[in-house]
Amino acid sequence: MRSSPLSRPQPRLGRIGYLNVLPVYHPLEAGLIAHDFELVSGPPALLNAMMERGELHVSSGSCIEYARRPERYLLVPDMAIGSNGPVMSVLLLSRLPMEELDGKSICISGESHTSVALLRLLLARQGVKARFENGLVSAKILGPEPPEAFLAIGDEALRLRAHPDYPYRLDLGEAWRSWTGLPFVFGLWFVSRAAVEQKVFTVNPAALLQAGRDWGLANMDAVLELTGYGCPLTREELVQYYAGLVYHMREKELAGLRLFYARLYEAGLLDAVPSLEFFT
Repeated sequence: MRSSPLSRPQPRLGRIGYLNVLPVYHPLEAGLIAHDFELVSGPPALLNAMMERGELHVSSGSCIEYARRPERYLLVPDMAIGSNGPVMSVLLLSRLPMEELDGKSICISGESHTSVALLRLLLARQGVKARFENGLVSAKILGPEPPEAFLAIGDEALRLRAHPDYPYRLDLGEAWRSWTGLPFVFGLWFVSRAAVEQKVFTVNPAALLQAGRDWGLANMDAVLELTGYGCPLTREELVQYYAGLVYHMREKELAGLRLFYARLYEAGLLDAVPSLEFFT
């Protein structure tokens, strides 16, 4: 028996709760582009888990989640969150130079699996074997035993990037470009294959996200005005921040993503290199 339109579930779209995706989501949240999606906000790790459990139909999420379960997802074409150099919002902040962190502890929040995996590759390249400890970064660095270093992600990285107790800073996006000459893709958008099979969508999610991205990039003055409220960056710094981000998945971004997966596989951090299959 066919499902009637009344019985079709409302499609749910995951939204990373960081400033870097504001150009994509603002026109959707503000009603500037019509859609019937429920938007669900959260950090990458939470959205990954919700996609895995089938609680979201399409979402921004980590490259690692797609790589671990490619049979469950389809990539949204030409959509990415990445950098072609300094990303500013994915930083290793340390009391010591990176090469002196061997045997030391690095605090990670667990919000972004992709950034942690990239940090592991960068440390291994330097021959550094550090201990990773999960915890709330902001609380840890104020505690009685602050870590020697911490990985700051998203808006937290923008707030803590000039912390006086941690003078050594490694921008993971810039480190990847220096190593490979390619952009780094931190996040993807992917669609649940089950949602496609169940015909959940009345609006093409790929076209919707691309339209949101295109509106945001064409109206960056409006995005900058919104971003400025409560943001630790000046307007000039925000302009620099957004200019360093990549929102398309073109030839170089695809090459960078494939190389990242290959390096993870070589390091034993992935069971296999996933093929990239796209939603059409």
